[in-house]
Amino acid sequence: MIAATWISVRSRSQVLMPGIIASAVVAAAASFLSEHYGAPVMLFALLLGMAMNFLAADGACKAGIEFTARTILRVGVALLGMRITFEQVASLGWGPVLLVIGIVTATISISVVLARAFGFQSLFGVLTGGATAICGASAAMALSAAMPAHPAKERATLFTVVGVSALSTLAMVAYPMVVKWFGLDDVDAGIFLGGTIHDVAQVVGAGYSISPAAGDTATIVKLMRIAMLVPVIVCVVMISRAHDARAAQGEDQGGKRPPLLPMFVVVFVILAALNSTGWVPLAVQQAGSELSRWCLVIAISALGMKTQLRELAKVGLKPILLMLIETIVLAAMVLAILYFS
Repeated sequence: MIAATWISVRSRSQVLMPGIIASAVVAAAASFLSEHYGAPVMLFALLLGMAMNFLAADGACKAGIEFTARTILRVGVALLGMRITFEQVASLGWGPVLLVIGIVTATISISVVLARAFGFQSLFGVLTGGATAICGASAAMALSAAMPAHPAKERATLFTVVGVSALSTLAMVAYPMVVKWFGLDDVDAGIFLGGTIHDVAQVVGAGYSISPAAGDTATIVKLMRIAMLVPVIVCVVMISRAHDARAAQGEDQGGKRPPLLPMFVVVFVILAALNSTGWVPLAVQQAGSELSRWCLVIAISALGMKTQLRELAKVGLKPILLMLIETIVLAAMVLAILYFS
């Protein structure tokens, strides 16, 4: 029995390994370019992956690329829980917590309305709005993993990653100037930057460019936004289940419904709770966070390999306008709350 299992695992790994290695090589190249040229690593990973899309065609790498884009993505999202502790959230008091809950809810709700107005499905609004409101490319990939299968889902995910990465980079440069223009102090500046910039790396860069206090505050507020992944994913799964139930009315469907809370979300919550106990050494926290980053970069490389540039070109200008409006609305809400409170 053990020998048969070992043979099966070995055979499966031999099938998957070429695609996993190819994705990891692209991710390493993307990280090198990001470190030397300052652009978002997710954007480099996506573009390099798209340049290598021939590997995802029928061949030795196909199965491993599919596995990487699906399973390693979920591992990376689950490990995001190592970035969060309840103490970090509580340290700023209830004000920022309520602000984060409010802006995430409002941004996603507005995004759904705008998506419908532009002729897109509501779930596309949830995808772009969640990426804008929570944590950029990581949130886009996590939400995509929780959404039901759809022919256009991968293309929508890739477009969202490209858009949110580009907008996050622009925000990192522009928002510190906005902070100075409005005369915000270090704490309010950190709340604004952490509450509006999409990706973690850009939040850190913008916050510490102002002051250490602003950087610390921005990082904690950003972690609060990451924590909103769990309730948002639960809502997405509930909406998907309701949609499937309506579609199945009058039909005899014996298919198994997806779990209300995907396993990678359960692991995310468990790791966040474990991290909050204080028992996890700092070195382990840092290793988990770095492993999460690498898993996500490798997964987006694989997603890039599965698509072609002409597929993204078919999306058109409306999604770009949608994400730009979402970004502006989010920044305006946070500024209004800080400026008039």
